[in-house]
Amino acid sequence: MVPTMVLVADDSRDTPRRRALWDLAGAVADRGEVPVVPAFGSRVEVEAALRTVEGPRVLVPAFVAGGDLASAEMFSRLDLSGLADTCSTAPLGAVPSIVGDLAARLVDSGWAPGDGVVLAADGSTDQVERQVVTDVARMLSRRLSSPVQVGYLNAWAPTVTDAIERLRRNGRSRVSVAAWRLVGGADDGRLGDLGATSHTAPLWPSDIVVDTLLSQHRAAKARLAA
Repeated sequence: MVPTMVLVADDSRDTPRRRALWDLAGAVADRGEVPVVPAFGSRVEVEAALRTVEGPRVLVPAFVAGGDLASAEMFSRLDLSGLADTCSTAPLGAVPSIVGDLAARLVDSGWAPGDGVVLAADGSTDQVERQVVTDVARMLSRRLSSPVQVGYLNAWAPTVTDAIERLRRNGRSRVSVAAWRLVGGADDGRLGDLGATSHTAPLWPSDIVVDTLLSQHRAAKARLAA
């Protein structure tokens, strides 16, 4: 039996974000590889959705590591007791194809060789996620042959504004912001108000995101079968 992919995220903030999450779930389901159940909402709502799924389940975060503080905290508090044949995957992180797509988005947004880059993450209370953000910045820097500073929107320091100013003090008059978030929402406009030269859209929509989520599900399916 193919385990059901349960896509999990907090969707309480705004309608555009909610719509983007459901579009993502639909795109994964349209591949026809696995049954997909969207579980978007509060912790109570997500746990209720989980208990409606029969058979084995793979919980897949519909967010990137360090890119969605509310979803990460909710995911970490899920009560999976009593749910047999259930496992979860880590949030999407320093995947070469995703970092490559982010680099291409920067170029499309107006970044040029010699410009600085700020990787704009949401933040997280999890040190593992913080390390993932650092790894993404390092990989992005290698791809672009350009300095990449990490800045945070809602947790930790430095802020995105701090990171932009640091690059400019170091001689980078043009600085682009790479949005490290899976889906968009009503607060996307914040990135445009930070004084950067340009900024990217969220990682979804992208076939690479769907491919990576399905790859995570395959690996988890093998663990359940072991």
